Amino acid sequence: MKALLINPVAKKIEAIDIDSQNEITDLIGYDTIISDDVGSDGDKLFFDEECFLRGTEGRFQIDKLIPVSGNGVIIGSRQDGSLQDVQTEVAELSGGVMFLLSLESVRDPNCFKLHFI
Repeated sequence: MKALLINPVAKKIEAIDIDSQNEITDLIGYDTIISDDVGSDGDKLFFDEECFLRGTEGRFQIDKLIPVSGNGVIIGSRQDGSLQDVQTEVAELSGGVMFLLSLESVRDPNCFKLHFI
C-alpha cells in the first residue's frame, strides 16, 4: 500500500510502500501506536502514543493536530478500519506540515541570537 513517512529529524516527507500494519510499527519504532484523522479522504496519521514521555527526537505538526514527536506514517483507512493507499500527495501534505524545534535545540545557547542595532 502507498503511504507517507514523516521523518522530523531529517525534516523530510517521502512516499513509501508498506505491506502490513506491522511495518507501520517498525517505521515508528514503538508498539504504542495511535492514529488521528488527516484530511477528509480517510487518511490517518499513525504515531507513537507515548512520544513525548519518551522524549523522542524530532517534532512535527500537521495543520491543527497536536504536535508529534518521532516518525509518523500516513496511510488511507476504510470505514471498516482496514488500510488502503494514502490519498494525500507529498506536495499537498508538505504545505501543512511544520517541523518544530526540539527541546534540545532550544536549550542550545546558540539556537537564538538577538542582534541589537
